[in-house]
Amino acid sequence: MTAAQAELPADLHARIRDLCAAGDALTESGCLAEALSQYTAALALLPPPYTQWSAATWILAAIGDAQFQSGDFAAGKDSLSLAMHCPDAIGNPFLHLRLGQCRFELGEHRRASDDLARAYILEGLRIFQDEDPKYLAFIKPQLRPPNGGWPTGW
Repeated sequence: MTAAQAELPADLHARIRDLCAAGDALTESGCLAEALSQYTAALALLPPPYTQWSAATWILAAIGDAQFQSGDFAAGKDSLSLAMHCPDAIGNPFLHLRLGQCRFELGEHRRASDDLARAYILEGLRIFQDEDPKYLAFIKPQLRPPNGGWPTGW
């Protein structure tokens, strides 16, 4: 059984969940540095290699999101790229969105196109709803609509 298939001990899972909940509350209140501290502490609790645990996927997503929101696009790209090596990350629309946005902001437009297109194909317009419109304006013209055009909401 791999770590991704195994479950963390209940007490460890609860400690990680509590740290991430504190990080989420701090993120919502705009205290991004403090949130990153909570998320990093949660990640440090995972047994090595932490990339084998499903919890690492959502912890790294939270870290990358906070880094993106704080304008640290290089760190966000690194965290989100690492998350892509964790269970169930490939095909996660949010991870692709944030990774694409970090790459876009770093001028890595070819790589940004790939991730933003994945997010768009997986979720349509909905995933871009609360984001700066520049990301959708960047990706949509690069995609060929399917025969018959884009469905409503895409």
